[in-house]
Amino acid sequence: MTHHFGPHFLQIPGPSAIPDRVLRAISMPIIDHRGPEFAELAQTVLGGIRRIFGTEHPVLIFPGSGTGAWESAVVNTLSEGDRVLMVETGHFASQWRRLTEKWGVVTDFIPGDWRNWADPEAIHEKLTADTHHQIKAVMVVHNETSTGVASPIKAIREAIDDASHPALLMVDAISSLGSLPYEHDAWRVDVAVTCSQKGLMLPPGLAFVALSSRAIEQSKSGGMRRSYWDWSEMIEFNRTGFFPYTPATNLLYGLRESIAMIEEEGMTNVFARHDRLAAATRAAVQAWGLEVLCANEQAHSSVLTAVMMPDGHDADALRHYVLENFNLALGQGLSHLKGKIFRIGHLGQCNELVLLATLSGIEMGLSGLGIPHQRGGVHAAMDILKRRA
Repeated sequence: MTHHFGPHFLQIPGPSAIPDRVLRAISMPIIDHRGPEFAELAQTVLGGIRRIFGTEHPVLIFPGSGTGAWESAVVNTLSEGDRVLMVETGHFASQWRRLTEKWGVVTDFIPGDWRNWADPEAIHEKLTADTHHQIKAVMVVHNETSTGVASPIKAIREAIDDASHPALLMVDAISSLGSLPYEHDAWRVDVAVTCSQKGLMLPPGLAFVALSSRAIEQSKSGGMRRSYWDWSEMIEFNRTGFFPYTPATNLLYGLRESIAMIEEEGMTNVFARHDRLAAATRAAVQAWGLEVLCANEQAHSSVLTAVMMPDGHDADALRHYVLENFNLALGQGLSHLKGKIFRIGHLGQCNELVLLATLSGIEMGLSGLGIPHQRGGVHAAMDILKRRA
């Protein structure tokens, strides 16, 4: 690897760059996780993360990954042989399907081309046809990190209601929470999962599961055998600010700081900043004469932008070039998109100047490798960003 001077530009769609304030908070001395100081910390972060989710119901924090949170959602609410409805929006929707099927759950997978969102009308049609209510849950990825496509969760909730169907609504909010508007209670989501290393601006290591009263009741009478991921113990211990086993104490210090940063900026302002950065990125891509993977104007993600390469050119070659020459890390294409796209993350603490540096590195990379494009992408992005109110 080339040795670089200056900061590394980590512009993948997660893990996102960690703010200095959060890094300093994580470096706090470890404390007794059975003592009163820890209970105060836990109550603070549990209350704060409920505000970020937009819920008055429990949000559970497990030491783990987003995949663990997925598994938690499955084993606490579903049984072997149960049927669920899922939508193929990309790599991570497909991964969630594979995990669910490993537990013996039957998935009805609505196919997709990885360029569009989870269609509420297609979900409504499936649920309307399910007259015996065999479908126990609708499981949707809010923001598909592999494609840069965001799905309309509120409209999907309305589609379920219009079909008069009792299925639980489960949402993967792994790359959306803290970056895109999400309203757990208002949208009547039953289970939502996320993790620490995306919009919450922390290292990997925390898995979050937001619940509804319906989901909690279902977990009491249904679900599968579970131990580590059991909700009931976590809910009971959390009432007094404790955990049933050793928590990731120092990550919770970091979480307290990241929640404070989000609320200091104001969640509306956080979302507006992400929208502005995403619009500027798309303007740059258009000016280069390249194509954004997301084919639905209403579904563009403000977390990341996936860019398609011209025929005959390798996205991974571009990624390698900008990493070696400019210390810029871009996201790779996953599954059948490998080598065909690169992904620009503009989430977390990313701001206007960080984005412009990122786009400059990409434009220099396109030029350096002789990839067909037009100059002026960075200037097009600047035109968007200078309109900031």
